Amino acid sequence: MRYLGLTDADRRAMLDAIGVGSVDDLFVDVPRAAWLDGPLDLPGRRPEPAVERWFVELAERNLSPARAPSFLGAGAYRHHVPAAVDHLIQRGEFLTSYTPYQPEVSQGTLQSLFEFQTQVALLTGMDVANASMYDGATATGEAVLMALRVTRRRRAVISGGLHPHYREVVATHARFHGFAADPGDPAPQGGEDLAARLGDDCACVVVQNPDLFGHLRDYSALAEACHAAGALLVVAVTEVVSLGAVRPPGAMGADIVAAEGQSLGNATAFGGPHVGLFATRDSLVRQMPGRLSGQTEDVDGRRGWVLTLNTREQHIRREKATSNICTNSGLCALAFSIHLALLGEDGFTRLARLNHALAARLADRLAALPGVSLLNDAFFNEFTLRLPKPAAGVVEALAERGVLGGVPVARLLPGAGLDDLLLVAVTETVGEDDPGRLVAALAEVLA
Repeated sequence: MRYLGLTDADRRAMLDAIGVGSVDDLFVDVPRAAWLDGPLDLPGRRPEPAVERWFVELAERNLSPARAPSFLGAGAYRHHVPAAVDHLIQRGEFLTSYTPYQPEVSQGTLQSLFEFQTQVALLTGMDVANASMYDGATATGEAVLMALRVTRRRRAVISGGLHPHYREVVATHARFHGFAADPGDPAPQGGEDLAARLGDDCACVVVQNPDLFGHLRDYSALAEACHAAGALLVVAVTEVVSLGAVRPPGAMGADIVAAEGQSLGNATAFGGPHVGLFATRDSLVRQMPGRLSGQTEDVDGRRGWVLTLNTREQHIRREKATSNICTNSGLCALAFSIHLALLGEDGFTRLARLNHALAARLADRLAALPGVSLLNDAFFNEFTLRLPKPAAGVVEALAERGVLGGVPVARLLPGAGLDDLLLVAVTETVGEDDPGRLVAALAEVLA
C-alpha cells in the first residue's frame, strides 16, 4: 500500500520487540471513556478533486470573519497583517532555518531572535526576554514553574480573571509537577482581593491584564504585597497590541510577564500556531526557561550573535533544564518582529489608540440598547456586556443575520452561571459600517 506499508507480521514483530500484546496497549493512559466504539462515520475513498470540492462545501457552511463583520476575541484577535510579513518569512533562508546549534553558520537566525527579544523586553517594560515559547498559555505555565524554582514554594494563586485555557495549562502542570494551583472564582465585575490569598507557601500570583472580561487594572499595589510576602507577580497578556496604550507590566512591578504575540504578524488560524512571549527581571534570568540569544564581538571586533543561555533540554542535560520545550515558534516570532518593525513605535501606539477608540465608541452604542449593560469601567479593545437573554443563543441569531457578534462567556466557563455575558472585541479590521450592523442586529435579536 502507498501509505500503510506494514504487514500484520511487521506489526507483530514490532509489538513483540517492545513487549506489548496489542496496539491498544500503547494507549493505556487514555481514559476508556475517551475511546471510540468504532470507526468514525466518514465517507469512503473518493477521487482527490471530489474530496477538495467536499471540503470547500463544508467550509462554506461556516461564517468566516473574512466575509462578515467580526467582533470575536477572547484570547485570539484578528488584526491586519501587512502583505510584506508573509512575503519575507517565506524567503528560503527564513522558512527553512531551525535551531541555531552552530552560531557561526546561524548568524541571521540568531540576530532575528535577538531583535525579537529586544522588542518583547521594550513592550513589556522588563529587563530581558527569551525566544522559546509556544504560545501565551504555555508561557504562563512556564512562568509559574519558574516562580516555583525561584521561591522554592509550592502554591500558585490564580486570578479569576485569567483566561480559562491558560488556567487549565497551569492546572495540568500542577498535576504532574506536584504543586498547588489555587484558582479564584471568575470575577466579571472585579473585586478580587488577591493579596489576602498570599501566604508563606505562595510562590506567585498570576493575573491577566486586560483580564478575561476586558478589565484593566493597575497591579502596582499587588506587586508590593507579593514582594513583601516573598512571592512573585506573574502578569499574562493575551492582547499584545494593548501594550501600545496600556502601562506595561514591568512598570507595575511584575517579576515575570507571559504573553500571546499572535496579534502581530500571525493570523488567528483556529488557535495556532501562535507565538509565546516571555520576559523577566535581570536578577531572575538564570531561572528563565528556554534560551536567550545575545550580542557579542568576534576576535576581529565585528558584531555577532550567540546563544547566551541554553537551558532547554535540547541544549543541556534533562535534569539541568529549566524547561522541556523541544522547539520554538521561530517563524511566528519572525513574523511578529517584522510586523512590529513595519509599524515602528509611533505606528504601534497609533494602532493601539485606534483599537481603543473604536471599541469605546461601539461599547457606548451597545450599552444604550434596552436591557444591555456594560460591565467595564476601563478596557482596551474588548469589553463584557450583560444581555437580557442567554448570550449563546444571541450569538447564533446574530450569525444568522451575517454578524459574528462576539464570544459567549459560557463557552469558556460553562456551568459558572454567566450565561448572559458576551465578550465583544473590536480591532482595526472592523469596517466603517460594521459597528452599525452589529447594533442593529443585536437590537433586532433582543426585541
